[in-house]
Amino acid sequence: MKEAETFKLGKGYGTRADCKEAVHLIEGISAEALLADRGYDTNDILSYAVSAGMEPVIPPEKNHKEQRVYDKYLYTLRHLVENCFLSLKRWRGIATRYTKTSDAFIAAVHVRCIAIWAAVRA
Repeated sequence: MKEAETFKLGKGYGTRADCKEAVHLIEGISAEALLADRGYDTNDILSYAVSAGMEPVIPPEKNHKEQRVYDKYLYTLRHLVENCFLSLKRWRGIATRYTKTSDAFIAAVHVRCIAIWAAVRA
């Protein structure tokens, strides 16, 4: 498995939907596939993924008349990523974004990732 090349933080917009900012967060990232849940099934995200050479692995929303085909097996593996974020958010400092600066937040995420890695390796 490849290591992550970058870590991006988006600016907080309060009640703005995540799918509105997703394209900005995935710009410049090279990957074979883009895994996301139904909430990210937007034309902007799908067209960007295809133009960037990524296979969109996003199930279509149930209300679409034409259901798009996606790799269901690969989609089931995204729970590993979800579990990683769950483990990160168990640390209160990360879950509540307690730090004041982005640098301090990223440092806290790195420290927590090291702790998770050390627990797995033990």
